[in-house]
Amino acid sequence: MTFQTGSFPHCVAVGDFNNDTRLDVVVANSGGNDVSVLLGYGNGSFQNQMTFPTGSKPYPVAVGDFNNDTRLDIVVANNGDNNVSVLLGHGNGSFQNRMTFLIDSASVSLAVGDFNNDTRLDIVVANNVDDNVSVLLGFIIIGFMNQIALTAGHGSRPQSVLIADFNNDSRMDVALANSGSHTITIFLGDGNYSFSNLATYSAGSKPVSIAVGDFNNDGRSDIVVANYDSETISIFLGCGNGSFSNQSTYSTGPASYPYFVAVGDFNNDTAIDIVVITQGTNNLGTFLGYDNGTFSNVTLMPMGYGSNPFCVLIGDFNDDRKLDFAVANEGTDSLSMFLQTC
Repeated sequence: MTFQTGSFPHCVAVGDFNNDTRLDVVVANSGGNDVSVLLGYGNGSFQNQMTFPTGSKPYPVAVGDFNNDTRLDIVVANNGDNNVSVLLGHGNGSFQNRMTFLIDSASVSLAVGDFNNDTRLDIVVANNVDDNVSVLLGFIIIGFMNQIALTAGHGSRPQSVLIADFNNDSRMDVALANSGSHTITIFLGDGNYSFSNLATYSAGSKPVSIAVGDFNNDGRSDIVVANYDSETISIFLGCGNGSFSNQSTYSTGPASYPYFVAVGDFNNDTAIDIVVITQGTNNLGTFLGYDNGTFSNVTLMPMGYGSNPFCVLIGDFNDDRKLDFAVANEGTDSLSMFLQTC
């Protein structure tokens, strides 16, 4: 199934925006300077989009309750304006006008989490021009303070960021995929909005997307990155203390140029699997996990000529307890929904 979005959809996030217990979708449209909200019916189909203005060229999008009113809000990073926009939700599928907060430079990735344990969500943004990360701390009057800049190294060009607890201390840490230095970087959080123990690991050529999961069922967070130029994914198994093993790699196919990676249990065997967008071949590629840190070879699913998929989102959109895929297609200004049928 395919649903219309705005112009050049770049990224997708999921949440229940109207409190009906059904999953909805928000899409950042970099060509239209807005986000599309598609409310779900709970059967895998969606209402026509509603659009809400953002800044210039919104690339990444995420959701969270930023004002602690139990209603989901939206945040985007505007690549053309060097700022982030926060749209507070009304709880009925509509949103207030955006609030804007400055960041250091153009960004293509963001994530949300509570870094200082004050029960307020903070925002971390990867600034791939300035080779750093901005951490915006949430405070009680609806807004954010640009409190911290984490440096990833000259020429690193961080392309993707995620938040997880890598050393099992109940404090949020940060991981980056650095497309310029062909590495991943780990910053361990101290729980008081400071970070320490920067560590760097070699990845493939031009890692552009990063995701986290427990790939060997040891209770520790592991990492996967998509390496655009080397046409591979890299797996880093976590040691539980903030350090990681050297990478193991899997091919995504010739001329595939993997651009986005996500994880989930796609075949209900309790082992974590991986899905990747391959822009060069307009495919979805899946790697089934064996629950020991290794994976099957890639299985490809065609997206259609000219679709130019940019992002894939995982969720159960038809309430059948099977994970489905939602894909943002920049080439056709659309959202494709792939529902598991078996």
